[in-house]
Amino acid sequence: MSEQHPALISPLPKSWPFEEAAKLSAHVGARAVTADKPVLLETGYGPSGLPHIGTFGEVARTSWVRQAFTKLTGLPTRLLAFSDDMDALRKVPENVPNQEMLRQYIGKPLSRVPDPFGTHESFAAHNNARLRSFLDGFGFDYEFASSTQYYEGGRFDAALKRVLEVHDQIVAVIAPTLGEERRATYSPVLPIHPRTGQVMQVKMDAIDPVAGTVRWTDEEGETFETPVTGGHAKMQWKADWAMRWYALGVDYEMSGKDLIDSVRLSGKICRILGGQPPAGLTYELFLDQNGQKISKSKGNGISVEEWLRYAPPESLGQYMFNAPQRAKRLFFDVIPKATDEYLAHVGKARAMEPADPALLTNPAWFIHKGAIPADAGSPVTFGMLLNLASVANAETPDVLWKFIQRYDANATPESCPMLARLVEYAIVYYADFVRPTKQYRAPDAHERKALADLAQALRGMEGGDVSPDACQNLVFEIGKTHGFEPLRAWFGCLYEVLLGQKEGPRFGIFVALYGVAETVALIEAALTRAEGTAA
Repeated sequence: MSEQHPALISPLPKSWPFEEAAKLSAHVGARAVTADKPVLLETGYGPSGLPHIGTFGEVARTSWVRQAFTKLTGLPTRLLAFSDDMDALRKVPENVPNQEMLRQYIGKPLSRVPDPFGTHESFAAHNNARLRSFLDGFGFDYEFASSTQYYEGGRFDAALKRVLEVHDQIVAVIAPTLGEERRATYSPVLPIHPRTGQVMQVKMDAIDPVAGTVRWTDEEGETFETPVTGGHAKMQWKADWAMRWYALGVDYEMSGKDLIDSVRLSGKICRILGGQPPAGLTYELFLDQNGQKISKSKGNGISVEEWLRYAPPESLGQYMFNAPQRAKRLFFDVIPKATDEYLAHVGKARAMEPADPALLTNPAWFIHKGAIPADAGSPVTFGMLLNLASVANAETPDVLWKFIQRYDANATPESCPMLARLVEYAIVYYADFVRPTKQYRAPDAHERKALADLAQALRGMEGGDVSPDACQNLVFEIGKTHGFEPLRAWFGCLYEVLLGQKEGPRFGIFVALYGVAETVALIEAALTRAEGTAA
């Protein structure tokens, strides 16, 4: 095992970005790393469509590995967001205008397809601009790279000539993975037709590594000799990925579980070229509410724009941070949980000293780039705000602030900016998801007696200790007195009968926020509503 640059912190913090940073450190070894030759992390993006939540996840997660690596080693790094805009347009996306026009350009590089929106010089340029705006909106520190510019500008020329020198070895690696017909014509090189501009997937008649050219014949029987340099050709994607790793010296790149075989093949090709494949993480894919793989074409998930309609960007960061190697559902009902997880981690982080090693295992440290703002937290959870909105049928923030300020008289939109944002989100989320799905049930005879006793006991608290803990203890005692087994069945009753939902908040905090008299009225209304319907 080669020597490594000495670690600046020990022991290694127990979080996955630091585990990945340690892998990256081992990959770099004792190699000379300078400001001119930093450690290179890369993410890839196919600009055949608009950036999506997977793009966010990959850049965010790679950024966190970079942050951990910097903390671990102090070595300079770069993050390259690479756009594969030399790829051919294979089909026309359904969510863009001027589709008939685009169909005329199928098979041509995306950077040579006109922009259907009419705002940029090409379809790729439009989508690249959207990608950069998207990443900039989240404050990512990255450098953008265009495949077209790298090919046409000569950045890949030496590597492309090297591909020709080992052409047959690359074919021998890829061929066993292809069908019989495709195997007969496969080459890692895709010349650009000099007249039609099409990306040609054809058999090579001859390879000339010295001249740096390939000879091939088109469907009309005409033969061409094309240089692989200067943007006159590009690579098939597995070979393209490997060539890029080799040409740029990429040290780290993560990818989805669906690309495991591609990573393995590209790694072999990279070694054939004379390079070292990067270290990387294989992350699990996102699933919809039915456990099916998320598909951009199906639209069976949630977009970044949709997420940000209902919760702050930090909550999306929290969702992406959690267990990247475990498959996760990506649907609207995960938003409140991710938001409250973020708030919980912020609360813990703010209670720590800056030098506390445990801070480096806290997702908030990564989400806020190591500097957690003093106003990042909230005295009230998002889930609680949703429950308040539900009970109060809140349509404006003022309704929620009335309850919040009863609970904490010092809480204002100015003193609690995160809470103010959450109140706005809660109103929208409640209107779109909670209100349409509320289903109250009638209590049975056992539950009616317990609810009546709870109302009576709460009346006795008025003017006394109505702290969240006191209210919670009272609710527990009523449940135990009435023999609920398990006790969570009692809380299930409270949520389903009083709130019209299967799950709910810590009930003592709810009472303290909503008010004792108001909670009593809520119970009495539920019992009145259920008159004559109890089991």
